[in-house]
Amino acid sequence: MAKKTAKNTQEQKPEKISQQIITDTLELNYMPYAMSVIVSRAIPEIDGFKPSHRKLLYTMYKMGLLTGARAKSSKIVGQTMQLNPHGDITIYETMVRLTEGNGSLLHPLVDSKGNFGKQYSRDMAYAAARYTEAKLSPICSEIFADIDKNTVQFVDNFDSSMKEPLLLPTTFPNVLVNPNQGIAVGMASSICSFNLKEICETAINYINDPETDILETLKAPDFPGGGRLMYNRSEIEQIYSTGRGSFRVYSKYHFDHKNNCIEVTEIPYSTNVESIIDKIIQLIKSGKIKDITDVRDETDLGGLKIAIDVRRNTNVDILMHKLFQQTPLSDTFSCNFNILIDGRPRTMGIAEILDNWKVFRIKSIKGQLSYDIEKKSAKLHLLRGLEKILTDIDKAIYIIRHTELESMVIPNLMKGFDIDDKQAEYIAEIKLRNINKEYILNRTKELDELEKELRELNDTLKSERKIKNIICSQLRAVSKKYGVPRRTDIITSEEFEEIPEENLIEDYGLKIFLTEQNYFKKISLVSLRTAGEQKLKEDDRIIIEEESTNKAELLFFTDQYNVYKLRLSDVQDTKASSLGEYLPNLLGMEENEKVIFVTSTTDYRGNLFLLFENGKAVKIPAESYRTKTNRRRLINAYSSKSRLIFMTFIDSDRDYVLTRDDDKACLFSTALVPVSGTKTSGGVQLYTLKKNSSITNVCPADEFKSSNIEFYRTNKIPSTGHFITDDDKAANSPQLSIE
Repeated sequence: MAKKTAKNTQEQKPEKISQQIITDTLELNYMPYAMSVIVSRAIPEIDGFKPSHRKLLYTMYKMGLLTGARAKSSKIVGQTMQLNPHGDITIYETMVRLTEGNGSLLHPLVDSKGNFGKQYSRDMAYAAARYTEAKLSPICSEIFADIDKNTVQFVDNFDSSMKEPLLLPTTFPNVLVNPNQGIAVGMASSICSFNLKEICETAINYINDPETDILETLKAPDFPGGGRLMYNRSEIEQIYSTGRGSFRVYSKYHFDHKNNCIEVTEIPYSTNVESIIDKIIQLIKSGKIKDITDVRDETDLGGLKIAIDVRRNTNVDILMHKLFQQTPLSDTFSCNFNILIDGRPRTMGIAEILDNWKVFRIKSIKGQLSYDIEKKSAKLHLLRGLEKILTDIDKAIYIIRHTELESMVIPNLMKGFDIDDKQAEYIAEIKLRNINKEYILNRTKELDELEKELRELNDTLKSERKIKNIICSQLRAVSKKYGVPRRTDIITSEEFEEIPEENLIEDYGLKIFLTEQNYFKKISLVSLRTAGEQKLKEDDRIIIEEESTNKAELLFFTDQYNVYKLRLSDVQDTKASSLGEYLPNLLGMEENEKVIFVTSTTDYRGNLFLLFENGKAVKIPAESYRTKTNRRRLINAYSSKSRLIFMTFIDSDRDYVLTRDDDKACLFSTALVPVSGTKTSGGVQLYTLKKNSSITNVCPADEFKSSNIEFYRTNKIPSTGHFITDDDKAANSPQLSIE
């Protein structure tokens, strides 16, 4: 019998489930992540950089790439990982957006060689890091100015193996010069770029006078890709004062008359070539744009170009207005000037940003001045010690020569010349060849100059006005050296004439069809001339057929008492050989909802005539369905008190024949029915029905066959009708029965 060493099975202990308060869990687990994304990843600080940008640029600075030759991008990425412990691909993507080759910045910070893709292209991929080279652009000398002179605070990197700056001491408001966008947790940042010359001039004016009118010098945003900015003073004022708002940017184009081609050469910063072309192709396929024969991307080394071939005699201005409205050839840039100040996100206007940048720069310059004072004071102290040995150089040599122990040289010099240990150390380290009167006299001549410099430095450190003058002087130098003309043109509504939307819609005759199974067709009259039989689903039939125009609006009435509105121009043209659009999908209707009537209108004149199962009728003005906003659905479009059995649109009063139980008929004019003041009115009694009787048919008078149709006429309501003669029954059967 085998000896048992352990139990083969053990009773499983019940799993313990502990309850936690959700707010505590969020605070413990989610909040640290959220704060990390906000503070350490997505939101820029007052120097205009996110941590990933700052770590990359500082690494390149320490690699000597400000003045040296370009280095392989893969080498730069590898070195940056000492500060940024993320993947190499992420670091390289960060560098790509800073390069001159990519074109994302007004003033690129990385001088690049190789393919770095393009900001305006979604599909133009950048080359791998092993194929490209980079170095810092000359403007980075302003980004790192005096960084080694205590201008900014340094902290340990992630593993405490080296130091890195918390901010970069940029001598101009870089935060407003280059565009910056980021999405954090629960907040975002979207900062547009401004022209460097305009920003420097504005900053100088603000430093000298905080009440200055910023709009006078900072005209409007400026983007690397150019384009045309629609200037609206109230919109710009809102952005400048609150840091929030939006403005619209239009593409630049010119028309090549020789080739009948529109050439787009500049597009909004927030879009790309592929999105524009895709949207234009979509409009062409849907039939909404008929003047374009071809569109293609002709971007090359010369720059961006979208070529749009058009038909002869096309009105290019109207076509471009259509494209501006319906494609990303014009786009809105939304501003959210959210910046980290002392680790806290703040949404600020231009003046507040400049004020915080001024405080930052004053602090940086004070740090630099303190550093220079400390270094020059130390040098002055050493030179004063050197000055003392002028009294007796031989004595200094004698002391050093006759000191037996090396460790006693410094104490003996201190005692012999009444100097401190630092001065004695400095004297002792002088080379033998320099222990002559000429050398010592030349060095001590610097004393007066040093003392003068120290007085000036101390005076400047104590005077905020002088520090502001230094900032302004630096801004003027940056503007003169690196300033470039505006790339984005500023246009006003007077220069850019808005064409009313209805004028942009191509107008042509067409016919609309509604089938019983809720398929809708829009067919141009030109297409109908050569069309064959209408294609329908099995057991389907056309219930409404109406001529209209492409500029009309459609009103779809459903059995759920709703009306859906749609512009005919928004519906794709179809052919007779097509089933058409399925209305539940086109309109976004509710489940089991069915369209029972459709009509079109261009001016909302006329009335809708409705007849209900209880014999009541109502006339509702079409104007009741007009809305100021482009609403898609109107509820309670008509009365729900009784089932609707007939509906039609009338622009003037007409005669109709109503049939009851196939035995009685009533000829009436819609003039007998008053116009209702509300859409949901139950109407007036048109026909008096007996118990268990019902209306079986309603049709226009000219569709009812009778040798004496006036026999059925009624001049007052309600009416009970007249019995249908045998001849009329025979002539109208089976049309007497309503479906």
